[in-house]
Amino acid sequence: MARRVINNDIRRLLLWRCRYFEVRRLYEQGQCPEPSVREYFYYIDHQGMLFLDDSRMKNFTSCFKDKKFLEFFFKRLRLNTTGRYMKEFPYLSVCGRERNFIRCDDYPIVFTHVIHDTASGQLEPRLSYGHAGDLLSVKFEPWKVFMSPETGRVYHPAPELAGGVGLVRSKLAIDFSKWFEFDDEHRSPTHLIWDDRQYKLERDWYYKALGKKP
Repeated sequence: MARRVINNDIRRLLLWRCRYFEVRRLYEQGQCPEPSVREYFYYIDHQGMLFLDDSRMKNFTSCFKDKKFLEFFFKRLRLNTTGRYMKEFPYLSVCGRERNFIRCDDYPIVFTHVIHDTASGQLEPRLSYGHAGDLLSVKFEPWKVFMSPETGRVYHPAPELAGGVGLVRSKLAIDFSKWFEFDDEHRSPTHLIWDDRQYKLERDWYYKALGKKP
């Protein structure tokens, strides 16, 4: 069993390296396809951390951490409809004359924490994303937490311009899983207990965002 796990890890690493060099040949950071336009290329991992795509080491020391920059970058994140690199980099953040092409491990919006909006005095729960604290968040809708029966990953609605679906990072997903309720007919949870209230989980929003049927 240990040997099989090691072999699988090696296989994933080799596939990642092949994919890395295949994509890397497509561009040059800071290239100018037309006058006054520069193009840069980024990668977002399953923890929501942002990197330059050609960074050899992708870990906490090499990711972008400035919250103001992250807010600026993610608020401009859109689906890539430019006709350039749409397959390899399906997302885009336009900052002035810079086109920032983005690829990701799953989805570019990754929810990392539950925070509370105290401005209204109602302690409304929100989901923070992009590692920008309270600068980037969406309203938390507990009834729309969805766990994929195929992968076990957990999702929540994200801004429509970014595709409408966001990944819940594993640490937060584990917290949610403590309050999931299942039945004998479904591989995904059917209910979530949140703040002492039981919510029946909806799944249609997820498949609708992907243009699929449940």
